[in-house]
Amino acid sequence: MSSPRVVSERGVVFLIGAVQFVNILEFVMVMPLGPDFAAGLGIPTNLIGWIGAAYTTAACAAGVAGSYFLDRFDRRKALAVAMLGLVASTAAGGLATGLTSLLVARALAGLFGGPATSLAMSIIADVIPPERRGRAMGAVMGAFSVASVFGVPLALRVARLGDWRLPFFLVAGLGLLLAAAAIFFLPPLRGHLERKQAHTVSVRELFTNTNVLLSYSMTMLLNVAGFVIIPHISGYVQYNLGYPREDLESSYLVGGLVSFVSLRVAGKAVDKLGSFRVGTVGVGLFMAVLYIFFVQLPAGVPLIVLFALFFLSNGVRNVAYSTLTSKVPAPAIRARFMSFQSAIQHLGASVGAVLSSLMLTTLPGGQLGGMTQVVALSMALSLAVPVMFFLVERRLRERDQAPVSPLAPVALGTGGGAPRS
Repeated sequence: MSSPRVVSERGVVFLIGAVQFVNILEFVMVMPLGPDFAAGLGIPTNLIGWIGAAYTTAACAAGVAGSYFLDRFDRRKALAVAMLGLVASTAAGGLATGLTSLLVARALAGLFGGPATSLAMSIIADVIPPERRGRAMGAVMGAFSVASVFGVPLALRVARLGDWRLPFFLVAGLGLLLAAAAIFFLPPLRGHLERKQAHTVSVRELFTNTNVLLSYSMTMLLNVAGFVIIPHISGYVQYNLGYPREDLESSYLVGGLVSFVSLRVAGKAVDKLGSFRVGTVGVGLFMAVLYIFFVQLPAGVPLIVLFALFFLSNGVRNVAYSTLTSKVPAPAIRARFMSFQSAIQHLGASVGAVLSSLMLTTLPGGQLGGMTQVVALSMALSLAVPVMFFLVERRLRERDQAPVSPLAPVALGTGGGAPRS
């Protein structure tokens, strides 16, 4: 077998973005399809959040476990294994026969999808230097937009014309192709193994570092605030607002297109203005959209506009957050740091999904009762996010400007391409 070719920064970003597209689509298509498989399997509408929570809870556990061993392997091989497991689990979701079997399949998907995300972000942070990382993160996170532009509307259309199971099988097939591409086209990614460290950072040290704790707290807040809302958007639009199911396809398409453009603009803005300024704008817009969408919807506002604004706000705050947190760890512990971060990210999503399912009720007509209270919770949590942006960014700036002794151990160090010495 010939060795994998050496590809450019742009090639790595493109391939990782494609892998992330499948990983993200596999996750994000499930909630819009919720009313379809709920009807097909006899699942109450308000329990759709539990399906999302099965994935995120398992991904959280996988993130914690992965933090102990992912930094010991070539990132290319580890990513390939994670993607192959995700492919098998996605196919299993299409074979579900009831709530229990679907929960098991989604949990298995989370066990592989969580590490795949942290490995993908670690690869980008390893390959791309800090001065271009915001743009690269925006490009990779554009996979979310592409999944929304093409993937989710297509999954909805395929399920409407065929069966809700078919999108699961199609995504599994695409994931298999990209897992093979990662194996054969990515170069060996062993730089973190070859770099000598004077000091190995333990889990205890990681969780007693102020920068890390602030970063993880920000991660938790963002994801709880988002996932008390996200699993129920499709059901709310169809049952509470009375829009036909066909409108979801065009709404996700337009929302994804807006996000695709805005992520790149936001990535460049973060490189120039910093995460605090850009992230605060994103959080403010996110809260405004929640109020308009779920609390005080003006007459005549098209559903497409609401989706576009929601995707825009969510994308801007996420690019600012991802770029900022990528600068916290030193390269040799990046996978460990990001594995725990992925675990906390999925834990936050799980907590949000479960909280919303407990707070909501399914009314006789299928409508969701209690959305105003859920939105109030999301907005209250969002208020603390700009404060976290400010604190993390300021502390990282002070750390990077501080003189470092040549004898100082490399611990949580810089987020750049090589440890300072």
